[in-house]
Amino acid sequence: MLLVRPLNPDLKRKAEEELNETPKKLEEGIKHLKEWISKQPHLRARTDDQWLAAFLRGCKHSLERAKEKIDLYYSLRTLSPDLFSVRPKDEKFKYLLHSGAGLPLPKLASPLDPRVIIVTPRLYNPNKITPIDFASFAHCFQQFKYLEDDAFMVNGFINIIDLEGITMGHFTQLTPTLLKKLVIAGQDASPLRLKGLYFINTIPAFEMIFNLLVKLLNEKHQKRLHMYSKDLTDLYKCVPLEIWPQESGGQGGTVQEIIDYWEKKFDSYENWFDEDLKFRTDESKRPGKPKTSESMFGVQGSFRRLDVD
Repeated sequence: MLLVRPLNPDLKRKAEEELNETPKKLEEGIKHLKEWISKQPHLRARTDDQWLAAFLRGCKHSLERAKEKIDLYYSLRTLSPDLFSVRPKDEKFKYLLHSGAGLPLPKLASPLDPRVIIVTPRLYNPNKITPIDFASFAHCFQQFKYLEDDAFMVNGFINIIDLEGITMGHFTQLTPTLLKKLVIAGQDASPLRLKGLYFINTIPAFEMIFNLLVKLLNEKHQKRLHMYSKDLTDLYKCVPLEIWPQESGGQGGTVQEIIDYWEKKFDSYENWFDEDLKFRTDESKRPGKPKTSESMFGVQGSFRRLDVD
């Protein structure tokens, strides 16, 4: 019996049209992935039906792409454990959650619209939190959504990064090597369906980082990057103001209400996150050439340092 939560009728229809999903294809795909995982000597991966369904949906039910992403996802556990270092019971996680620096909005503009996540770096202290810490924090939300948020997996998501009040302390930590690592984690190794990445309240110093990010992303994701300085009229056409927090002029609840909502969600998943860390690869057992940090994250020498004036 397939242990995957049934989609509501609207999402089911969208999954059929956009993700090539049928009940038979979903069931057979999960079965195939389980068998494939069991035969990989280097791979210790989750085989929960709902978890594997997320990878299949994120890859539009391409089995080969799903296998590539699963393998790379767990390789990151081994080669870049810092990306998974902040867990919900940790003080850094609690600090970031209570700061409101990263908030997936509970409200959707419509049942078939993307999930919206607002990131506000100025709300955390860069002397306490590194970009990798924040990425690890954000990844916990992603894992939760793979399991619990059908709209996130079928409709995709939009990231809004508000750069108002950002400091040089935030900028100087964003090295090219780190940016490449974050791109690999988000673009190549995860079943994320990015529908838009919007940088708002941008400043001139950010342009260099933006240009480098464009070079690191594939063509599909490059087209989904947007920058806005102050005028957010076009953004509100994609992300209606009504779903934003009340503090931003919306009707999506207060920031504190959203924080409280997520705190309760993560409290119920604490043991799951502890157990999840046991899944990874053993590169010494990988058939063929083992993956290494250098082969995965190596950046040309001229890009190792990012100077922001």
